[in-house]
Amino acid sequence: MKRLILLLLLSPAISFSQSPFDGTWLFTVQLPTEPAVYLLAKGMFRCSGCLPNLEIEADGNDHKVAEAPYWDTVNVQIVDAHTVLFIAKKTGKTMFTEVDAVSPDGAALTQLVKDTTESETVTVETRNRRIAKAPPGAHAVSGSWRAYRTNRSRNGSISQYKCTPDSFSAETPLGEKFNAKFDGKDYPVEDDPGHTMVSARLLSPDEVELTSNRNGKVVAIKQMSVMPGGRLIHVVLKNGEGETVTTFDLKKQP
Repeated sequence: MKRLILLLLLSPAISFSQSPFDGTWLFTVQLPTEPAVYLLAKGMFRCSGCLPNLEIEADGNDHKVAEAPYWDTVNVQIVDAHTVLFIAKKTGKTMFTEVDAVSPDGAALTQLVKDTTESETVTVETRNRRIAKAPPGAHAVSGSWRAYRTNRSRNGSISQYKCTPDSFSAETPLGEKFNAKFDGKDYPVEDDPGHTMVSARLLSPDEVELTSNRNGKVVAIKQMSVMPGGRLIHVVLKNGEGETVTTFDLKKQP
């Protein structure tokens, strides 16, 4: 009888300590909804629908761009008639490289991005279909492109979450991590070259809101809800101005 009473006393604490957020989750890269439009002609590269939008000389030199958390210069190099190389740096350190390769028939574009901001390189490969031709005399990469498939290396797609009555924590295999208490204060994301801060709100046992900011400015608000069954987290991501909203799911891993 004493054993049974002890188990009954402990069971509420045990169930309370288990959060549906706890575990390892896999992120699947979402395809952009709008096409990207490139123009490489007369020594200049222009891009709309990109992050960020660019207008820069394509002469193989580092050029200053509006400073962002992860880059302050961009280098555009024409490799050949079908290939372009982009190099983004921050204070001289290479942060991203991207190779854009157009198929011989000009109908397909493969983009391979290498993210070297972390301890391990993260790769993202995106395949695009042409939806508008390049202007006469422009490089083959020019025109409008719609992405139809993307693959991200697993080391850049995994996060481990832990939720308690007091805080929410996240960690990736690359070393980025944070532990934000539910007190409205900002907490640093460790090992993040963008120096992101995170605050957390517990909306319900299966719903959390995370707000990211840099230099005191909100850059993203993410609402995460564990779906019935506990195998998926549905995410609604808004940018700081609330102008764009992206939704995607995280899948729980064994």
